[in-house]
Amino acid sequence: MNLVLAYLGIILIWATTPLAVQWSTQGVDFAWAVFLRMAIGLVVAGLLVVLARIPFPFHARARRAYLVGGVGMFGGMILTYWGACRIHSGLISVLFGLSPLMAGVMAWRWLGEPPPGAAKLGGILLALGGLGLIFLQGNLGDATALSGLLAVLLAVVVYSATLIGLKKIADDSPPLATTLGTLAVALPLFGLACVAGGGAWPSSAPLRSWLAIGYLGVFGSVIGFALYYYVIRHLPTARVALITLITPVLALMLGHAFNGEALGLRLVAGAGLVLLGLGLHQRDAWWRPARR
Repeated sequence: MNLVLAYLGIILIWATTPLAVQWSTQGVDFAWAVFLRMAIGLVVAGLLVVLARIPFPFHARARRAYLVGGVGMFGGMILTYWGACRIHSGLISVLFGLSPLMAGVMAWRWLGEPPPGAAKLGGILLALGGLGLIFLQGNLGDATALSGLLAVLLAVVVYSATLIGLKKIADDSPPLATTLGTLAVALPLFGLACVAGGGAWPSSAPLRSWLAIGYLGVFGSVIGFALYYYVIRHLPTARVALITLITPVLALMLGHAFNGEALGLRLVAGAGLVLLGLGLHQRDAWWRPARR
């Protein structure tokens, strides 16, 4: 596989995912939208594992990884989809840009990694300042938008904690096998959410919603995951870290261009501070290799 195409593929998928998530919930109950996405992803991942003859480990450590990944995926995705109905799509990508910062703090507390230094602390403070500006943005709407922001922010916490949990388990199963096991655990939970939410089957959903669900099921849930693991195995951390700086900017631009989302000055400034804080936090990953 061509590394350049894989790298660009990740950027494209991650940048378009927030907009696709929002489109998939137009005319479709959010619980059904995420359930259908995961069902498609499970089928695609299962076919790829079978056709490529990828081993599917089922030892104790692998089962723990599937359980932690599945429960974390359910918690993070259900919150993300609920919040996506209430905020700009570009903000989802900006908020998920905070995940390396949160994961770094959690790794320090739970995995015994070195505490964050001055640069990392400065990055965290900048990102928190940007987050405060985003929450104070005047044209995001009423309390509904605030609840959406809080839901997505909580989803980022769940996602970061899940990454730390998987790292602690340290299962070395093939990425597609881990994806399949995670989806197998998460899908019944999404089904229960559909039943508990009482949402009707989306028989009258617009074509764009169905296309968005299909896109997310194939690319967002399976192909993007596989490309990411391929890239991190073959490229330096510096280049991989740049993905989290590029995708929020593209997501904001796509939301503005294709979804009519207004970009107020305070929102742009807040997103800029978040990205600047992320860049400072990840400085060791890209600055020293760049100098060399």
